[in-house]
Amino acid sequence: MARSYLMLLWHMHQPFYKDLAEGAYFMPWVRLHGLKDYFGMVALLRDFPEVHVTFNLVPSLVAQLDEYARDEAKEAAYELAFKPVGELSLEDREILLQQAFQLNHENLMSRYPRLRELYERRQAAGSRAAAKLLGEQDFIDLQVLSQLAWFDEIYLANDEVIRRLVGRGGGFTEEDKIELRKKEVELLKVTLEEYKRAANQNQIELSTSPYYHPILPLLCDTQVAAESNPGISLPRHRFAHPEDARAQVREAVRLHERFFGSRPKGLWPSEGSVSDCVLTMAAEEGFAWVATDEGVLSRSLSMDFHRDASGTVFNARELYRPYRFSAGKQEVSIFFRDHQLSDLIGFVYSHMDPKDAARDLHDRLRRAALGSEPRVVSIILDGENAWEYYPGNGREFLREFYGLLSTDPDLRAVTASEALAVAEQGTLEHVVPGSWINANFDVWIGAEEDNRAWDLLYQARLYFDQHHHIPELDPHRRSLAQHELWIAEGSDWCWWYGPEHSSGHDEEFDYLYRKHLSNLYRMLGGSPPDELAVPIKRPKAEAVSPPPTGSITPRIDGRVTNYFEWLGAGLYVPESRSASMHGGQDYLESLYYGYDGEALYVRLDFRPGFREEHSVFEIRVNLDGHIRARLHARVREGRLTQTQFWLRDEEVLVPLGTQDRVHAAFERVFELKLSYDVLEIKAGTEVRLQASLWVNELPLQVFPKEGWLKLELTNQLVNW
Repeated sequence: MARSYLMLLWHMHQPFYKDLAEGAYFMPWVRLHGLKDYFGMVALLRDFPEVHVTFNLVPSLVAQLDEYARDEAKEAAYELAFKPVGELSLEDREILLQQAFQLNHENLMSRYPRLRELYERRQAAGSRAAAKLLGEQDFIDLQVLSQLAWFDEIYLANDEVIRRLVGRGGGFTEEDKIELRKKEVELLKVTLEEYKRAANQNQIELSTSPYYHPILPLLCDTQVAAESNPGISLPRHRFAHPEDARAQVREAVRLHERFFGSRPKGLWPSEGSVSDCVLTMAAEEGFAWVATDEGVLSRSLSMDFHRDASGTVFNARELYRPYRFSAGKQEVSIFFRDHQLSDLIGFVYSHMDPKDAARDLHDRLRRAALGSEPRVVSIILDGENAWEYYPGNGREFLREFYGLLSTDPDLRAVTASEALAVAEQGTLEHVVPGSWINANFDVWIGAEEDNRAWDLLYQARLYFDQHHHIPELDPHRRSLAQHELWIAEGSDWCWWYGPEHSSGHDEEFDYLYRKHLSNLYRMLGGSPPDELAVPIKRPKAEAVSPPPTGSITPRIDGRVTNYFEWLGAGLYVPESRSASMHGGQDYLESLYYGYDGEALYVRLDFRPGFREEHSVFEIRVNLDGHIRARLHARVREGRLTQTQFWLRDEEVLVPLGTQDRVHAAFERVFELKLSYDVLEIKAGTEVRLQASLWVNELPLQVFPKEGWLKLELTNQLVNW
């Protein structure tokens, strides 16, 4: 048996959770995975110096980790986890009871009996009741244990402070919380330092990805998806900005050089997504290697890689070597991962005894490496997501596996660049475009939700082109707009759109995507389009929504003059706590709508306290159909100050105080009259209604949450 090589690449990535406009992190997952995964994955290798590994660190993850390490990150969940218990409001307590248990219960929560006890008490009473029933000591223990549950195994085993807190199990103090928070910052700080140390000792190689993790082939041209899947349904607008793809790659290199002191040799194109355009770009930008999945190689060579019952691969020689792709005077090498071996780590071995799993993987690798010539077996997968499903966060499995590699004379674990130095390479002149998921791009494009996201991105990109060169624009705002565009180009948003995946936080991801696009318009001095108020991910929202039962002719004065003026109107009331776009407070309480022989009427009621919290806001009302009408009404200090009305995208002058064709009013409620003649509609017309609430040019809430209310202006209704 010729000596063969394992090229093991751990891909480290989280979505970009920071809202650049507000300077705050919207979700806690970078911090929590920073505590649990990133440090230990590289520090573990100190015990196995013969094992060389490649780590891919996505630049946007590095930037987020660095901000947490400098203790400069603003994150609501972080602040709540360490807030003095005496300062927790009832709402704080309820949110804490919802957030604290968003972790793997079997392998993380089960270590701490007191944490499980608190979970069971919350489950029995519900978050709202438990927020009142649990005492101060309960909440201190909840705060501490919900953080300890995410701590790295090395710290759990060796750090004096962490061991003492774990050993106590409960009865924690405010002083304990202060110590624990210092340990969190310490752990996050040493993480990037550990990667740099291991890279400087040549035990690991660090590669990069395009800055905000976009799907590069789609960024270059969305039409490429049809080459991978000829039957795919593409967005209305063709998105083709290879200059953005190249800019995100170059920005990634700059960050890598700043943090790690050298230029990366390897590029992991997000989700292993490649095309001829992307490979040519990688070669031109000076990368020595990229990597993707065996499915792309299979389609490019028109060759199957079948496996027998033992896992032995047919056509193994073609799979287990890198390939050169020529791009004019430059060339780049490509690694193709063994899909089955990678998935065994990601999805299967967590259900086995760790030692048995490690031996099985080692045996399979030895069979894969059998041959008369040296082979390079590539295993590539996420370096964080699988471990919470393993006992002990996967560390026993990894220790056993690395130990087997260290003592195997015929199989050597090498970095990607080391593999290129010893491997015989094949050649490729063309690759069929695809990713590491089914060798196509169907996860990110083709479904209705995906395509709508791409069309909104197209519109924002067009707006950016038209406005970012304005001379009087502040350079800092121009830069923020550029980054908001790049963030929105990232792969993580469309990962959750469409039918393939659901996170349990789909509403938050959806809101954050539309927030980034909205920020782009704001940074360039514009107003975000009304479409950004409407969720892309359509939830199954329950609501009370009876239709109109009679004619109404209310007085448009911003007050409920009497009970009877809206009697007979249609009504939309969302399920409690289901209508806010980002899981925060609901501000709109209900929407009424109805008709008489002359006009359509709309009323919005607000929840108590809204006007005290927001003195400046905007109400937007849309009618969709052949009329395409929309109205923007701005309120300042409780007074309606400006009303704008558009019909088929043409603005119509609407002076304040007019009493006939278009009339809006606000005092305690918002009321609106839209005459049929100005809308140019008549009985028998079907239109759709939507109302949304905006603050600082950002959408807070939309009615209905599902998108639109269907209105049928039948003769019977109009002629009541």
